[in-house]
Amino acid sequence: MSIAENKFFIEITGGALDVNKYIELVADPGAGAISTFSGVTRNNFQGKAVIKLEYEAYTPMALKKLEELAHDLAQKWTICKVAIAHRVGTVLVGEPSVVIAVSSAHRAESLEAVHWAIDELKASVPIWKKEFFEDGSTWKENPESRRLLQAHPGPGEAAPAIP
Repeated sequence: MSIAENKFFIEITGGALDVNKYIELVADPGAGAISTFSGVTRNNFQGKAVIKLEYEAYTPMALKKLEELAHDLAQKWTICKVAIAHRVGTVLVGEPSVVIAVSSAHRAESLEAVHWAIDELKASVPIWKKEFFEDGSTWKENPESRRLLQAHPGPGEAAPAIP
């Protein structure tokens, strides 16, 4: 499922992500820079061999949050276009689970925007990751999400302690 506008392309998909597709989507005659981030499944975590990752999302809310993220990004930096794609389902070692591409007239804007976008995505978008190891599996919490919760506790809630 995706949301596309002239300036933004947002997608959550069960299919493989090709970074070149997103580079093409953000290409613009006014852009002197296209910066990308591709989050790829690595083969280890804290000394354990990783077999695969599985992602789940509450897709309607995740798309809405990704669209908000893209709009916020465009207000913070002078950019031409932005594409954000996240995969759901099984993601094997070496495969990307997230791709962010941003075009801008100058490199500083696109580099800063991509860096901000991945941190914000991990902190605020309802996408969950399960890691599968040789000796079992576990749901993974993003440290960014805990920092966001501490900074913005709900009504009547105290900020949780972060170890």
